[in-house]
Amino acid sequence: MLYVHATIITVNSSRDIISDGAIFVQDSRIAAIGKSEALLKEHSHENVVDLEGRIIIPGLVNTHMHTAQTMLRGAADDLELVSWLCERIWPLQGNFTTEDGYAAARLSIAEMLKSGTTCFLESMFADRYGFDGLCKAVEESGIRGCLGKIVMDKGTYAADPAWAMHPGLVEDRKTSLLGAVAMHEKWNGKANGRIRVWFGARTPGGVSDELYREMSAISREKGIPVTMHCAEVAADRAFFASQNNHTPMSYCSSTNLLGPATVLVHMVHLDSGDITTLAETGTHVVHCPSSNTKLASGIAKVPEMLAAGVNVSLGTDGAPCNNTCDMLQEIRLAGILHKVATGDPTAVPAETVLEMATIGGAKALGLDDCIGSLEAGKKADFAVVDMRKVELQPWFSPVSAVVYTATGRDVEMVVVDGVPVVEHGKLLTMDEEQVWKEAAARARQVVERAGLGGKVRARWPVK
Repeated sequence: MLYVHATIITVNSSRDIISDGAIFVQDSRIAAIGKSEALLKEHSHENVVDLEGRIIIPGLVNTHMHTAQTMLRGAADDLELVSWLCERIWPLQGNFTTEDGYAAARLSIAEMLKSGTTCFLESMFADRYGFDGLCKAVEESGIRGCLGKIVMDKGTYAADPAWAMHPGLVEDRKTSLLGAVAMHEKWNGKANGRIRVWFGARTPGGVSDELYREMSAISREKGIPVTMHCAEVAADRAFFASQNNHTPMSYCSSTNLLGPATVLVHMVHLDSGDITTLAETGTHVVHCPSSNTKLASGIAKVPEMLAAGVNVSLGTDGAPCNNTCDMLQEIRLAGILHKVATGDPTAVPAETVLEMATIGGAKALGLDDCIGSLEAGKKADFAVVDMRKVELQPWFSPVSAVVYTATGRDVEMVVVDGVPVVEHGKLLTMDEEQVWKEAAARARQVVERAGLGGKVRARWPVK
């Protein structure tokens, strides 16, 4: 297939932008990329898709996502974190069935694909949600998924015993760690390599030091990467201090968690020494600005991390603390938040943010050799943004237009592994109406099973 007459943001090593550009896709890979005129001559017998007036970007990489939580969108708005987690999210998730987990995964994936995300990292999928169903949803939809199965052996969080998980979510070493290893053996590399299985460790305080060390050893032995929430809120920092006066990164170092195969999420409450350690160990960081602002967790020191050479990627987090899985909205917030936080309008420019959402995310997932930029030989994962709209015109820099103006609703086409999965803004691999109707019905059932029907509702009177 030959895609022509688009503006192409390659994010290659030279950061080339090709006007009137073309991409020739053969099987699952980009066979050639360049000017439309040249590729039309070289591949005159190929099927042609005319994308004049569009911008092609590498498929967006969402490196922090809770697929189960999309079915809880709007169920815990405007609450402080303890109430949000202990009184709403954990009780709701603790009443999920495997059928709910599958429906939620499909809802999440449908939204991500429609808004330009071609690869995601599920951070902490509980056993009760049905990991097989998550893998099945990835396989059927055509998306690329790195799937973290939860690892834990404690039902608490941080140093406060009041932060207790719902009993329905508590798992032991056998179910979580060994279960993750079993799922890695069963699913890793399936769906033409689109499925990768990870360890999704719980936040420190929810895992014993011994289990962290065992998981880290298995990670290195079997090549299973690790993702983990870390230093998200002030209570996390207090927990680390209570553990032999550790900082976040000295604690992670003591449990062998740091390294190029580890992706740490949020990382708001760090000091300069922590940032140095991240850079020295090659550990990756995920910035989730919408979640951090909505839950009032704080603002991550992204400019400092980038300056130190830390690879920082972007994630939407779950829908109850963001309300959307749209990475383009996340990109925009990441581009403007640090300007006001630092008082410097040049902090984290648009180009840097787009790198974080593409090649930076691919690097965090260990996939930058095959995705994250548009280059010959790489996988054909890309999104097409339709700029032929009043609200998107005029534009002078395609990167600025994508980062500061476009949203997921402007995505017209998405290709993953060389296969179109969205065309004209419509899903090709799933019945969209069936997906959202089932998820909406199941969400209400979960709320009722959790006994929260009187709380998960509008605050103003509905007549």
